[in-house]
Amino acid sequence: MSAQTAAVIPHASADEKYAIEGIEDVEQSDKPDEGRQVVVTAEDDKRIRRKTDRYLLSLLVWVYFLQIYDKTVFGYGNTYGLSTDLGLVKRQYSLLSSMTSIATLAWQPFSAYIIVRVNHRYFMTVCVFCWGTAAACMAASNGYGSILACRFLLGLFEAANIPLFSMITSTWYRRSEQPLRVCAWFIQNSSATIIAALISYGFGHIESESWRPWQSIYLSAGLITVFTAPLIWFRLPADYSEAKFFENEYEREQAIERLRANQTGGGSRNFRWTHVKEMFMDPKSWVFAALVCIPNMGAHVANTFGPTLIKGFGFEPKVATLLNIPFGVMQAIGIFFGSYGAYRFKYKSIPLVVLTLVALAGAIMLYIANTKSKVQLGLALAGYYLGGALFGVSPVVYSWTIANVGGQTKKSTMLSFMNIGTATGQMTGPLLLNAVDAPRYLPGLRSLMISQGLLVCCVGLQVVVIYLSNKRHRARRAAAGKTEQVHDISMDRNYNQVPAAGASANNAGDQDLTDWENEDFVYVY
Repeated sequence: MSAQTAAVIPHASADEKYAIEGIEDVEQSDKPDEGRQVVVTAEDDKRIRRKTDRYLLSLLVWVYFLQIYDKTVFGYGNTYGLSTDLGLVKRQYSLLSSMTSIATLAWQPFSAYIIVRVNHRYFMTVCVFCWGTAAACMAASNGYGSILACRFLLGLFEAANIPLFSMITSTWYRRSEQPLRVCAWFIQNSSATIIAALISYGFGHIESESWRPWQSIYLSAGLITVFTAPLIWFRLPADYSEAKFFENEYEREQAIERLRANQTGGGSRNFRWTHVKEMFMDPKSWVFAALVCIPNMGAHVANTFGPTLIKGFGFEPKVATLLNIPFGVMQAIGIFFGSYGAYRFKYKSIPLVVLTLVALAGAIMLYIANTKSKVQLGLALAGYYLGGALFGVSPVVYSWTIANVGGQTKKSTMLSFMNIGTATGQMTGPLLLNAVDAPRYLPGLRSLMISQGLLVCCVGLQVVVIYLSNKRHRARRAAAGKTEQVHDISMDRNYNQVPAAGASANNAGDQDLTDWENEDFVYVY
């Protein structure tokens, strides 16, 4: 449809626009003619994006909240006597915290394959039901062995969440839209921290010899998750053909068309081993894995030891629980600032450096406050709260990754490989804080400061890798007689449709090509 026609009938339905193009007697279930480009106006783009947000993004937000909530309450349980009741000694509590990450590491070799091959609706439903059951069973634990098994199963069934959520986000949204959508579900780190603190505070007032507050916390978290599984089954579409929130087949075609400029492919259920090999050969993979490993060392320390650390400042358990709420607020600020900065300015590297420097400043303040003969509470709390900025790093890194990787198998494998980095950081972080160093944990704080300085160096290294990759693709385009400089319209905030010439059957954006194979791919800084 021409711009003039669109201006005359801006509110025309999808079928009316289809008829204007000269295609008559089209039923709602009919598909566009083979080889003919589907027309998507700016209004169509907004309508489809809003529908996707309402029906798909809202579900991702809720499920991700549950995942973080089920993990976060573990730290609050310890403030209400978990270690004492179960007779935990030495590093057993730290090992319990790391067990979910160990399970994640064990699962990742299978995760990349399953995410590509298995219907996402089936996969997510089973995982949510099983991890909810494991979380609820923690309330029945009567010793180290039983709660260790529950923690392992919890981590096992949660292991695919971030790769799966990232794949879904990259499949349904334009590259310019992805940072804020990743932010929407990732910011539940903050929501879960705040809500878990309030609920744990409430359960902390339950006085009973036979039923402890930490048991109420774990049981309630698990049951809510279990009851969410049927919601996923009936609401999550596996692909565009199952998306019932679109009016008809043509609107589904429009939803696919608006993502053509991403040049990352999508929808393929074929697992390609050549993509796996390329992923391991790609320097970006290793740097991206480091970029999620390092911040998760500090983030998981906060989740696991945050309430315990505040309690060590001299506060009683209930007050220590409430004092963790500002930390959750700081998480939200960090996640929103990083994701909005990546969306607004198109660069992911700059927000990453800023967030890391803020967290580093907090770690230095916390360290200085604990080196005094008497802990300086104001400085210590301020430093601890600034560390919440570190939670803003991972969503930016994941949105940076899915914007810079083409090919379903390569993308799935890359995200699973990064999840190994995430799990490694989460597993290592709590082990940096030894119980013998309580309540100040100075050796662990020194390690965190060093790691955050290293994180800034990794961001700079990735920028160099991406610059060289773009330079190589410009040379390939020039050698093929194409325009060397390409404007990446997928990063435009306002929607612009790919020209009709780019919508042919041979368009690389429609094929399951990796970013290395597709010379028209433009990497994002």
